[in-house]
Amino acid sequence: MVGILLLTHAPLGQAFIAACAHVFRAPTERFEAIDVLPDQDLGEVQALAKAAIKRLDDGNGVLVITDIKGGTPSNCCNKLADAGRVEVIAGISLPMLLRAITYRRDALDVVVEMALAGAQNGAVRVDNRIRIAHN
Repeated sequence: MVGILLLTHAPLGQAFIAACAHVFRAPTERFEAIDVLPDQDLGEVQALAKAAIKRLDDGNGVLVITDIKGGTPSNCCNKLADAGRVEVIAGISLPMLLRAITYRRDALDVVVEMALAGAQNGAVRVDNRIRIAHN
């Protein structure tokens, strides 16, 4: 099973973990978050992330999801990526995360593609305006 690590600005990662536990009505295994604090040392964050990846990887790889490309958590991910073993995507959303969790028994590259599809398909305009048919 693909492990999932959230590397986000605090307190976003823990909030996503709580939301997933709510949706799935149970904690999700092989799923952790590192919430990066303001002014936290990047070396410390990378060390925490490397240790988490080691815990989460059962041989099927780890998907690291960060909140925004170019932010401190994302910048820490640059050195973590290892094609086929550790994949990194940015722009976390709940639809993305739920899709990744749902497909995590597939290969890592499939989980990445399904997560990205979840993000794209999960962003929709909700329109509650009444439509009046003109005859």
